[in-house]
Amino acid sequence: MRTAPTILHLDMDAFYASVEQASKPSLRGKAVIVGGLGPRGVVATASYEARRFGVHSAMPTAQARRLCPNGAYLIPRFLLYREVSEAVMGLLRELSPLVEPLSLDEAFVDLEAGGTAFDSASARAAGERLRADIAAATGLSGSVGLAGSKMLAKVASEEAKPDGLLLIEPGTERELLAPMSVRTLPGVGPATGEHLRRAGITTVGELAEAGEDELVRMVGKAHGVGLYRMALGLDDRPVVAERDAKSVSVEDTFDVDLHDRVRIRYEVQRLADRCVGRLRASGHSGRTIVLKVRRYDFSTLTRSETLRGPTDDPAVVREAAARLLEGVDTTGGVRLLGVGVTGLADYTQEDLFAQALGAAGREPDGVPEPEGAAGAPGTPGTAEAAVPVAAEDPPAAAARHWPAGSDVRHAVYGPGWVQGSGVGRVTVRFEQPGSPPGRVRTFLLDDPELEASDPLPLVGRAAA
Repeated sequence: MRTAPTILHLDMDAFYASVEQASKPSLRGKAVIVGGLGPRGVVATASYEARRFGVHSAMPTAQARRLCPNGAYLIPRFLLYREVSEAVMGLLRELSPLVEPLSLDEAFVDLEAGGTAFDSASARAAGERLRADIAAATGLSGSVGLAGSKMLAKVASEEAKPDGLLLIEPGTERELLAPMSVRTLPGVGPATGEHLRRAGITTVGELAEAGEDELVRMVGKAHGVGLYRMALGLDDRPVVAERDAKSVSVEDTFDVDLHDRVRIRYEVQRLADRCVGRLRASGHSGRTIVLKVRRYDFSTLTRSETLRGPTDDPAVVREAAARLLEGVDTTGGVRLLGVGVTGLADYTQEDLFAQALGAAGREPDGVPEPEGAAGAPGTPGTAEAAVPVAAEDPPAAAARHWPAGSDVRHAVYGPGWVQGSGVGRVTVRFEQPGSPPGRVRTFLLDDPELEASDPLPLVGRAAA
């Protein structure tokens, strides 16, 4: 435990929803829900305006619509979220070489290692400067916690939300933690929380009073010892610099089970291209291609093929994924598909096309896995024969799809975003970051002057 609050925890406020509100001026101050939009969709993030209605992350979208029927329901735009995240992480690395990202919108920073702060005053100044720099670079707000340990810094940032800063002075930890719910502590989920509640323990102070021996008896030695230390505010874990990714994967859950084999092949090809895009964005290549298929009965299969060397060639990944699909029975329907790449490296192996073709003709080695199992890594294996599928020739059923929240550009009206579509038409609001709320216009789904586009940056572009 440090004697100065030089560990900083940053947690961006309602990150996905805040990005959407910043990029879509008409949604500022309104309820925004980001996630899957279909009947099987799940909420990824809800704005604070939506949370007042009881909407929260991991909630089924159908339930969220009942609670907040007038909210704006949008698909996630991970390309933009990643760009904003990179800008924020860049600001953190200016503070210290020791930055430990936990997700796109959350990270620990060791201020002492960067020579940025050595006492409470300099730590607070660094935190306030960071919040101002994030607002200037992205237009977004983040909450900052400062403490002598990672656990306490995270607790502090949660208490500071939204758009605040809380510094926990060393020596005041137990007093601060005592009245808080046991669920505040890392690793105390619903099951453990309920188990402790039945034993009459609901606050961190009561947890500390129970003693280590009692907690070990209740929840086991490893968990009990850790809980007792956290209840006392003890945490000596260091901030660890960013670890290399072990895999890159993407997956989609479909509103309606897919039965058409041509459509399934097309979706696998599309996922392979998206996966390669993420792979290249991370600066990696990979040797093992993994296909994940969740069938109509919730059984999940994985198939994988290991190449002779790492690649980031979309053609190689598409062909490997197509071969793997041939080894999977999709007769009853498919509800989820995923494509991943593991065995990552920082270089690529040239001319893998021949090796990809040479992989055909071998038996798959995938096994069913239960609902909720990890998707990307599978048992190494190969598939039988490849049936080439042209990714540039999608089936008609998948063409001209305009999901709510997606970016578009019109030849006459310029950039905008999709508010909704149906009965052969798509409604678009034409606005961009920094502009006043824009006008709404409706077009035919196949209007030749309307096309999908990349997201606009949140800051640094003058409004049209």
